Amino acid sequence: MEKTLLIIKPDAVERKLVGEIIQRVERKGLEIKALKMEKISLEKAENHYIVHKGKEFYSNLINFITSGPLVLIVLEGKDCIKIVRNMAGSTSAVEAMPGTIRGDFSTDMLENIVHTSDSSESSEREIKNFFKNL
Repeated sequence: MEKTLLIIKPDAVERKLVGEIIQRVERKGLEIKALKMEKISLEKAENHYIVHKGKEFYSNLINFITSGPLVLIVLEGKDCIKIVRNMAGSTSAVEAMPGTIRGDFSTDMLENIVHTSDSSESSEREIKNFFKNL
């Protein structure tokens, strides 16, 4: 079975959307393998966004993801990477379709409610960054 990382970002935690988002992935039939709430360190944030290092928006990503608590969830299921990315919707609040997590709740490109792994390689790296024992 495939695994992926879903991060419920600080904006969603602040807006009390955690239960709604978890409910959506559970109703889809994905299994929660690990879950925790944490205000992540600068080191973990930098490791997470290493692929964007050097880009103009990098520091904004780091500042936002470390601005408050977030919820880290490891999900498992058949084709779960693609399923969760489809459930999340486009990173652009304007382009995200209604019915997706971002389409229903996001209003900003940076503060876009959730992060989802984009590939098996990213998923493995990201899960190891936040869950050392998995």
